[in-house]
Amino acid sequence: QVQLVESGGGLVQAGGSLRLSCAASISTFSNTAMGWFRRAPGQERDFVAAISWTGEFTYYADSVKGRFTISRDNAKKLVYLQMNSLEPEDTAVYYCAADVDLVVTTDLVEYDYWGQGTQVTVSS
Repeated sequence: QVQLVESGGGLVQAGGSLRLSCAASISTFSNTAMGWFRRAPGQERDFVAAISWTGEFTYYADSVKGRFTISRDNAKKLVYLQMNSLEPEDTAVYYCAADVDLVVTTDLVEYDYWGQGTQVTVSS
């Protein structure tokens, strides 16, 4: 059974940093593209960042480019989202997602598995 468990969310002041982690119980993790998405209050779930199975390729939403960094540790089956210079607009529930595919995508409908989400709140 595939499970994705996010951690690291919380309350932070604007300009601060948080690092989200996602622990994945996927047997094919090293061949799986991973992504982070977020849902702000009253909004749709939006793409934040994605990383290829090797970690060689990364993609970011324009709104987080230069502030967020996605990375992965295939040996530990972990994916990270380092978030710096946080803004109140970054307040959302953040979801980790797995796309059992060698091709990384930013399209949420392509992702096969999802975590339960972790709340990030940025105060002004």
